[in-house]
Amino acid sequence: MALAKMSVADVEQFLRVEFPQAFSGDDITIESADGQTCLLRQRFSEKMLRPGGTVSGPTLMALADFAMYVVLLSAIGPVGLAVTTNLNINFLRKGQPGQDVLAEARLLKLGKRLAVGEVKLLSGTSPDPIAHVTSTYSIPNV
Repeated sequence: MALAKMSVADVEQFLRVEFPQAFSGDDITIESADGQTCLLRQRFSEKMLRPGGTVSGPTLMALADFAMYVVLLSAIGPVGLAVTTNLNINFLRKGQPGQDVLAEARLLKLGKRLAVGEVKLLSGTSPDPIAHVTSTYSIPNV
């Protein structure tokens, strides 16, 4: 795969303008993105929790999908209409309340029309993933 076509700053600026509903606050930060991998951090919030005090599935799925979008943008440039065509998630263990959630995404295959990747979701400083995600994105003609 080629080097990044967008830096972290470029991706952040693009998202603020083109996708403010997902990237307007300060709850998710892009810590790195290099065209092959990215690391996102979602700061802990009570809104993440479901009854029983665990991090909710929708929170984890949204962060994983967003991480895939970020790594893809860093690889192909500002293609706003790249969309998720498939996302599969396996919940492995309980995410701990009070901890940030980290998303480590990497592209497995980048083609002309499709990109396939995986995301490992982590809770705080634990090395054990709380979920594993595979995802496919459709890339439009540009």
